[in-house]
Amino acid sequence: MDEQEEKKEQIIVTDISKEIRTAYLNYAMSVIVSRALPDVRDGLKPVHRRILYGMYEMGLRATGQNKKSARIVGDVLGKYHPHGDASVYDALVRLGQDFSLRYPMVTPQGNFGSIDGDSAAAMRYTEARFSKIGESMLDDIQKDTVDFVPNYDESMKEPTVLPAAFPFLLANGSNGIAVGMATNMAPHNLQEICDAICAQIKNPDITLDELMQYIKGPDFPTGGIICGIQGIKDAFATGKGRVVIRSRYEIESHEKHDDIVFTEIPYAVNKADMVKRIDDMRKDGLFPGISAIRDESDRKGIRVVVELKPEAATNVVLNQLFRDTPLQSNFSINNLALVDGRPETLTLKKMLACYIKHRQEVVTRRTRFDLKKAQERAHILEGQRQAEVGRPDHRTVPARRVQISHAGVIRRGIALVAQRVTVAPQPPGEAHALKLRVERPLAHALVGQRVDHLGWDLFSLCQIHDLYLAAVRAIPLGHLAIGVMGENALALGADFLRPDRMGNFRAKHLDFAAVGFPQQGGDLLGKVGAVVHHRQQYTVDLELGVD
Repeated sequence: MDEQEEKKEQIIVTDISKEIRTAYLNYAMSVIVSRALPDVRDGLKPVHRRILYGMYEMGLRATGQNKKSARIVGDVLGKYHPHGDASVYDALVRLGQDFSLRYPMVTPQGNFGSIDGDSAAAMRYTEARFSKIGESMLDDIQKDTVDFVPNYDESMKEPTVLPAAFPFLLANGSNGIAVGMATNMAPHNLQEICDAICAQIKNPDITLDELMQYIKGPDFPTGGIICGIQGIKDAFATGKGRVVIRSRYEIESHEKHDDIVFTEIPYAVNKADMVKRIDDMRKDGLFPGISAIRDESDRKGIRVVVELKPEAATNVVLNQLFRDTPLQSNFSINNLALVDGRPETLTLKKMLACYIKHRQEVVTRRTRFDLKKAQERAHILEGQRQAEVGRPDHRTVPARRVQISHAGVIRRGIALVAQRVTVAPQPPGEAHALKLRVERPLAHALVGQRVDHLGWDLFSLCQIHDLYLAAVRAIPLGHLAIGVMGENALALGADFLRPDRMGNFRAKHLDFAAVGFPQQGGDLLGKVGAVVHHRQQYTVDLELGVD
């Protein structure tokens, strides 16, 4: 009975219709915000943003080498986008298709599909890198220009939005189907967009008619002719409209017949399916004036040839083709994007204003970052300037490189790093020394690690401030010596027991060349590079400077 009562206490009674409504609403909002709709600021969906940022982290610059698409997809999946690899690869392929995007973000290498509907080759065969425009989407991202959030497992961080020096949403458009809503935004000409942005910055109260003097209408990557401007005005004014796109053609006259040559077709039309459909309709007798249709397209561009019969009327056949085939298509515009995380239908002026606001924030944050770095540098330089006041004999001792021959084997090097010694004024001709003794072996000291368990004999002349030892192997017992010898001279020495290949320890001694030293005292900044084995010689980089 007790077990049954405990089970009853664990059961939560709820209304199933309410639970389904809540769950479906959560799913719908997830699809809207995190999958299907672009952000108005950078114009990207999360998968595209993660692909571009992943490529940036991989160093795939426009002037660099390509990387396998499988490598890019794997990095994006493992770090930022825990979903199927097909969705990531399809998004990457679209970013590199010049017939899908007016301005591709990716420079493809290999088969990235075609306008005939051919799918891209497997990701193990293709390669990609940034295009110049794609690389500009991440300009100054390292300067704290955008916010970062933890990734799906909180092991790394990813940007919530890209700096977007390139107006992706206006220039390339977007399309996506969410839950209960969809977006279908047309691409536009970049030069016209830039002119419109400048005009709106100068005059925030600019009217739509004035903006349309700069942006004439959509500019599709596959070309075509837009018939009428009413649909464009509706889309710019309300965020929704429909434009009619007609294929561009030329008439080639021959001795016995004419050919209609189509060189541009409507956006998002599958050329191979279109040609097949026209040919099937011709065979069914729907186009009696057409004798043949050929697809003569090549890498230079589209060329679809419709061969007419001698008695056919060219204009009649054209009207039939435009009426009954995809050679004339409608493009429905729905400018739906996320503004502050909420879906909103945008007018042209609102899209420009949102992009301008985003870029103003990016430039402001970049300027603050640069200012902070400049102030930090100025603080250091000011300290150096003040330290130089009252030191007429201040000078910097040039770096010395000392070659020391030795027949033994030193498997690993040891280095003095960031040594700083303050020296009091010294009478000419007197010699003093500072010895530092390693009291016990230092096992595997890290490079740049502070060594605190050093003993030293301090003479009245010198006071040691900082001493760092850098090594990647055990440092046996031994001692270091820094000597002030006579007038304006300094010598460094080092005695250590070194193990040879057989494990036996041998005493080694290294003497460093004397360098100039300030007679009136001051701080000595020095760095001794690691001992490097090269052809039975051991190279010691000695850098000393008087501060």
